[in-house]
Formats: sequence, structure tokens, C-alpha cells
Amino acid sequence: MSETKPGLTYADAGVDIDAGNALVERIKPAAKRTQRPGTMSGLGGFGALFDLKAAGYSDPILVGATDGVGTKLRIAIDTGNVDTIGIDLVAMCVNDLVCQGAEPLFFLDYFATGKLELDQATRIIEGIAEGCAQSGCALIGGETAEMPGMYHKGDFDLAGFAVGAMERGADLPAGVAEGDVLLGLGSNGVHSNGYSFVRKVVELSGLGWDADCPFGEGSLGAALLAPTRLYVKQCLAAVRAGGVHALAHITGGGLTENLPRVLPEGMGAEIDLDAWELPGVFRWLAETASMEEAELLKTFNCGIGMIVVVAADKADEIAALLAGEGESVTRIGTVTAGQGVAYEGKLL
Repeated sequence: MSETKPGLTYADAGVDIDAGNALVERIKPAAKRTQRPGTMSGLGGFGALFDLKAAGYSDPILVGATDGVGTKLRIAIDTGNVDTIGIDLVAMCVNDLVCQGAEPLFFLDYFATGKLELDQATRIIEGIAEGCAQSGCALIGGETAEMPGMYHKGDFDLAGFAVGAMERGADLPAGVAEGDVLLGLGSNGVHSNGYSFVRKVVELSGLGWDADCPFGEGSLGAALLAPTRLYVKQCLAAVRAGGVHALAHITGGGLTENLPRVLPEGMGAEIDLDAWELPGVFRWLAETASMEEAELLKTFNCGIGMIVVVAADKADEIAALLAGEGESVTRIGTVTAGQGVAYEGKLL
């Protein structure tokens, strides 16, 4: 009598359903920590529910945003330091939402890898939960995709999806006028844009990720993984105080490309580059790559992660409020007649 060979299983194809279920159980406490008014269900369902009325809205407009963290992931993977990359993911979405005047309500993540490594995945998603907690946003669901053959060993990809809301008529930008003051909020470093260039510069320098950081303490890899700053609660407090006409998240395109996105037709801006000190990471990148100042300004945030456009008579009040919320606030310029961004002074 011949023996019957055991049938092929999904695990034989490289997909471990049990590991996926174990991950859901591990991250439930982190997700629970992000619950806020309006949250209706936990992880594990086919969809996630959210109650806008319970969140305090009477006539809401919904706002959606999606993003990733680009090739900053490569540094996280190569160094094994994946604990804060989830904060970056949340920040890239919710910092955009707040620029529309919206309060982030809930967040969903997409995590894809070739083979699910439970400890690594848990650390990543706990970072996502931390970003949500810091921005008052509930982590209500997501997708973990184990896809053998699609990713090299140890590699993974991340995407995020955030939904926010505002009362009808409260959207930004609104009321931007000539003479409005530009308040710059300090960044934590490179944030999550321009990392293909960053990695090229590091290669050019001949340094490894574990080398001493040439512009600060610790290793170079750790310094370049400093998480994107979350501006949500601080900016919402400023908006609610009155006088904020626009918010510009300084991401890919730098100061040069992002500020004009919130200025009306026929208006531009003048920025005083002498108003703040260029952080060491950008000086090192510029010097190592022999960058021109104009290229630096349209590639990186250069130390200003968010610009708050404020009525001139409210500028001091809003600056003090933001400083009280823990922000490093600098008057960097004004709204002018014209088009585009004009710079005075020098960063380099």
C-alpha cells in the first residue's frame, strides 16, 4: 500500500497565516492606546467603523490623505532601527491633513513584506501607534501582506492612509492677504523627503550607517532616522485661536515649491534666510554634495517643517501659543504681491 503524501499548504508557499494572526494579537494593545471619541471597533474586522457625531462634528467635511516614507525605509532596514519609521508614516499623512484645516480622526496602515518577522513587524506598527497617539488619531485598522518572491529577505514596504474632518466652511487656506506673517516651525531634520539624494550623498562621503555622525551625536544612520515632527495638535490649537490663514507642510519641493501651494493667485512670499540657522545635517549634505543654495531650498525643508501663514495683527499671539505648545517658532517672512518665493539673505 503506497503512502499518501501530505498536501501542499499555504505555509509551504511561504505565507504564514498563524504569524499574521499572532501579529494582530500583539498590536491590539498599541492600537487600543490610540482610541479617541468616535472609535467604534477594534482590530480584526473586515472594515473599521468611526462615528463622526461621537467625535463632536455636526456638519463635517471629510478630508483624506495617503503617503509613504520613501527610501528612508532603506536606512531603517539596513540599520535594523525600525522603531520610529512608523512615526514618519503617520506624520507624512496627518501633517498634510492639518494643512486643509482638518483634525485627523483615524489612520490605517499597509505593511508588506516577503516573510513576516513578528518582532520586526510589531516594532514597526508600535511606531505607527505612537505617531497616531501623538496626533490624536485612532489606529483603527490596516493590512499586513506577506508576499514571498516580491521582496528581498528583511525588506518591507509601508503606506499610510488618514482621514480627517472639519466643520463645513472651516477649510484652509482662507483669507490669505498681502502683509500676512510667515511663522516657521522647526523641523527634526530631514523628515521623510529627499532620501534618495541623502543616500547618494552618504555613498559619496564613504561613511557607513554606523559611522560617527559628522554633524551631531551618535551614529550617522541614527541621526538620519530622526522621525518626522508631528505638528497636528499645535497647529490645530493655533487655528482654533483665530488668525491662521494657511498652513504649508514643507516636504518634497522644499520651501520653494510648497509655500506657493497655499497662496492665492497673484500672491507670493519673501523669506529672510538669515532668520534661522541652517541645521547641521543640511549643511553637511550641501557641503558634501557641493549643492547650490537654490537646489538645497527646493529639495529639503532646511530646518522649517511647517509654515503658518498668520494675520499680521495676530502673529505675536500665535507665535507665543505655538511656542507654548513646544514649537521652535521663527518669523521668516511675509506674503507679498507677485508670484513664487523670493529669498533674502543666505543659508549657506
